[in-house]
Parts: sequence; C-alpha cells; structure tokens
Amino acid sequence: MAQKDVGNKVPIYKLKKTEEVMKYYDEWGEGNKYDKDMVDWNYTGPKETSEVFIKHNKNKDAKIYDAGCGTGLVAVELKKYGYNNFYGADLSQKLLDLVPQGLYQKLEKVDLNKPIQEKDNIFDAVMCVGTFTFGHVKPPALDEFIRITKNKGLICFTINEGIHEEYGFDKKIAQLNKDNKWKEIEFFKSDYIASKDVNAWLGIYEVIKYCLLYTSPSTRD
Repeated sequence: MAQKDVGNKVPIYKLKKTEEVMKYYDEWGEGNKYDKDMVDWNYTGPKETSEVFIKHNKNKDAKIYDAGCGTGLVAVELKKYGYNNFYGADLSQKLLDLVPQGLYQKLEKVDLNKPIQEKDNIFDAVMCVGTFTFGHVKPPALDEFIRITKNKGLICFTINEGIHEEYGFDKKIAQLNKDNKWKEIEFFKSDYIASKDVNAWLGIYEVIKYCLLYTSPSTRD
C-alpha cells in the first residue's frame, strides 16, 4: 500500500540533522509560538496517547519518563487524570523553559538518540509523543526505553506514519516482539495532526524482563 507523502506537511519535517532540529525548536519556542501552533493545528497526539495510557495504568503514583516532553503537553493531559510523578527530557532548552512551573519532578536537556543517563528498571512507564518523527529520534531509542522501564511497566508512543517504514520502526518493533522484550497491548493509527492530514501509529507495550534464578555452585552438576 502506498504511503501518503507527509514530509512537507509541517516545516520541521524537512530537517534531517539534530543540530537543525534543535535550532528550529529553540526559535519555535519564542513567544510561546510552539504551543499556539499546536492548538491551531489541532494536535491531538498528547490527548489521544494519554487516554490510551490511563486505560492500562491505574497507578496514579506511577513514575513516568516523558521522552521528548517539549513544553509538557503530555504531562498536562495526564495531570487531569490525577497523575503527577513526571520526569521530562527534551532536546530543546527553549521548550523546557516554557514548561509550567512544578509540573515535573525533574527536567533535563537530553539527546534521545544517545544513551539515557538513567538507571535500569527505574520508571513505571515511558511516554514518547511527537518525538518519533522526521529528523528526530531513531528506533534504537526503544531499547533505552525498555532498559529504564521496570518489568511489566508500560511504553506508550507515537510514530509519524511517514517514517514508520522509512526509518525502520516497523522492523524494530517486530524484532522486539520476536525477542520477547515487550508485549503489544494496543497498536493503531491515530489522528495526530488531523488539520495537516498527518496521522501517526500509536502503540502501548508492556515490558517483559525475565529474572534468572541463581543456582549456587554446590548444587550444579
């Protein structure tokens, strides 16, 4: 099936390099233009993803890593449902500076294409909305999300439909399924940015981590 050409729907989709993306976001954040555009474009990614997440996680104290948090749109949505334990990471310091005061426990400027400086098995969930898109974060980040998430924790994300196959997310997800790194709960196409006719794949997966029982040397053959 032929895919829609969505690469020219939004100006930032034309950028390929991390430095270009960071510069664009820093300028986009001036005068709070980013948040205004999200409203004008009817960007539904944070709302849709949050609604899916709360169906499968009832722990309001869940420790949530918001990967590519931007100005905090996902946390704002989840806070409406009583969640409040957020840790945010984004490439743009300008967008981080626009996050509402006190919304996150911690905010950090992070390049998610590099190893995340967090301990293993520390988060109950990872949210990643609007970050798997043109010129942004690549499929290997999913390995890092799994690493920092606890056994049976949730990873909830969107993937811009235009890069799902082009960047190899389809193959990466298939491999993680095959390797029993996680279990699919839901995976479907969402509206995302309906006004621009840009859809995204929305997925939520449960992390699987097997604990090997230690056998003392004296009991081995």
